[in-house]
Amino acid sequence: MTEAFARANPHHQPRGPNVHVIPYNPEAPDQTPSLYPPYASTVKRSPSLPLVRIPQTLTEVTGPGAVWDRLLGPAMLDLTKQHKGEPLGQRIIVSGRVLDENGRPVPRTVVEVWQANAAGRYIHARDQWDAPLDPNFTGVGRVITDDAGRYRFVSIKPGAYPWGNHKNAWRPEHIHFSLFGPAFATRLVTQMYFPGDPLIPIDPIANAAPGEARERMVSRFDIETTQEAFALSYIFDIVLRGRQATPFETQP
Repeated sequence: MTEAFARANPHHQPRGPNVHVIPYNPEAPDQTPSLYPPYASTVKRSPSLPLVRIPQTLTEVTGPGAVWDRLLGPAMLDLTKQHKGEPLGQRIIVSGRVLDENGRPVPRTVVEVWQANAAGRYIHARDQWDAPLDPNFTGVGRVITDDAGRYRFVSIKPGAYPWGNHKNAWRPEHIHFSLFGPAFATRLVTQMYFPGDPLIPIDPIANAAPGEARERMVSRFDIETTQEAFALSYIFDIVLRGRQATPFETQP
């Protein structure tokens, strides 16, 4: 899927015969492996036999492209305005750019987000831990990047939550990101963390991304785009491939 994203999106392709294209490789040293035993679920999810390469067809490399908005409907860029009342918690603005390996913007990319509420609770049948649901917060948003590759959401800062991976295991505050390129099969998934969170260094999911690459999943607080008496602002740029690529979750 990720190779299809690199090959099929015309905005990713450098011009000229002498340019070497480095495709996204989920098993590269700076990307998350499909098997990371401290993250217990990967032991069961990871393939135990050698992978089989399946030739890509038009189904994988083509899609709606320029008509995403007509297919998906209106953008859902303000997660605090989806219900009758205001959700509880600290309002935040999350914005950034989707870029290729040369720092060029990638327009017309679908950026989806989902997250827990301020108490660390998801609206999901399997999330039954003792934290309150917020009737005014669903935690789901979607927007399409503009011509400069920019996206922007208004939301609530999510809370940490227990997840049962190991003794006294808590996930750091985070927002899930899903990106679609020119086709449904070109989906990349990652997580955004918040600066200074003490749970990041002891979180197996965050630490599945090695060393310096892990820092690319941590957003940057930005006072310039913080709105006075309204919301704190965090910047999170997503680089699709190359040496500065954002670590993405593999799909075993």
